[in-house]
Amino acid sequence: MRETGKLDYIEMPATGGVLDSVKAFYANAFSWSFTDYGASYSAFSEGLDGGFYGSPLEGSDKPLPVLYSRALEDTLRRVEEAGGRIVKPIFSFPGGRRFHFTDPAGNELAVWSET
Repeated sequence: MRETGKLDYIEMPATGGVLDSVKAFYANAFSWSFTDYGASYSAFSEGLDGGFYGSPLEGSDKPLPVLYSRALEDTLRRVEEAGGRIVKPIFSFPGGRRFHFTDPAGNELAVWSET
């Protein structure tokens, strides 16, 4: 069951034309399987769900921890109140809506919801 504030998804870079080799590595090393969403995004479900993006236009050059929220606007407010800086306001994506923020150390995270 998904819970607000718990790690729910992680996205990691695989840019520069290495997406296929990254998928092959994890498939060979750990028997991961992937679901492709277009030419530049491939998702996995291996314990903690996640995905790799193959285009620098789709993500950053660092892993992106993604937290879940049942009440996205409330969570955004709480992030701001706690001192987080919103770097991408709430936006829609296939599967729901999310926003990105940085914590006081400068780490970027995202929060998503189905609605």
